[in-house]
Amino acid sequence: MCTVDIREADENLDRLVQEAVDGAPFVITRDGKPVIKVVPVEAPFSTAARKTGFLAGEISVPADFDRMGAAEVEALFQADG
Repeated sequence: MCTVDIREADENLDRLVQEAVDGAPFVITRDGKPVIKVVPVEAPFSTAARKTGFLAGEISVPADFDRMGAAEVEALFQADG
């Protein structure tokens, strides 16, 4: 991670911010001491609609998936003795 003096950061802020967005965070120093770390904000969750069927053919679901483990679950609810 690179370090940049505050004066240099002031003169090149646009370029430095773009580099941070592109994956190269940096530290701004004042008098040779680290003051702040600049990192990109995580991308917000996309609200775009997802395409239905995008995994078609990639996974398989057993025909009895809605009954799998039914006996074990039922046994949990059986009264003892």
